[in-house]
Amino acid sequence: MGVALSRLWEWSEFWGDVSKVVDDSEMEDPERMTSERTDPSGSDSEGDRSKPAARSGFAMRREHRETFWNWPNTVTMVRIAMVPALLLVPTEWGQTKLGSQVMAWAFIVAALSDILDGWLARRSGGASITRMGKLLDPLADKLLVSTALIMLVACGRIPIWASFMVVVIIGRELAVTGLRGMASSDGHVVGASWQGKLKSLMQNFSVGALLFHYTTLGLPAQKVGLTLLGIATALTLWSGYVYFADYFGGLNRNEQSQGAEG
Repeated sequence: MGVALSRLWEWSEFWGDVSKVVDDSEMEDPERMTSERTDPSGSDSEGDRSKPAARSGFAMRREHRETFWNWPNTVTMVRIAMVPALLLVPTEWGQTKLGSQVMAWAFIVAALSDILDGWLARRSGGASITRMGKLLDPLADKLLVSTALIMLVACGRIPIWASFMVVVIIGRELAVTGLRGMASSDGHVVGASWQGKLKSLMQNFSVGALLFHYTTLGLPAQKVGLTLLGIATALTLWSGYVYFADYFGGLNRNEQSQGAEG
């Protein structure tokens, strides 16, 4: 019996030593282990040890999370929330004079809110500008205008013969969005041109007039809206050409300058 107890005590001491070794290895500095795997010499600088190592790229991204709900982003989300209201344009109520006025004023308020969120972002000195806000702000504008144009075609306020203008406007928006994404992947920025800003202004005026439809302020809103839509379509093609010409022209100039230096 005494021999058995002695053997049991020896085994308990052995497994206690093993568990201590395992615990010590698990508590070892994970950054030192990482540096040993990447640096065969095992050397490590004091500056590297002072920085906590992220376990993954996702963990690093989480450390730099931005606060989404600020005033500019809230205004942008309100503008996006107004988009479903435009789906009422083809309804029986949306075709009445009262419904048309409500839809038109809702669109005008939503369009003007773009100026408000830009002013709020500049007022904060850029502190409230977020990556998500940069994505949602132009997306909200495109959703607002595209939805309104499609609904105006659906209810017949934009006739079939003029529907090609809607295709041109929406197609151009998709093309320029793709161009900006391609330029961003190459490290370039495609800024807004004055032609593009004028195009956006004409689009908003034309959509607002078409939503009013009935005579407003003594003006034939339907005819004014179609005329402005034609001007907006011409500006759409012009500004789209400017964006693509500037981007690809700049690439060609860079290639020629690099070839000359080589």
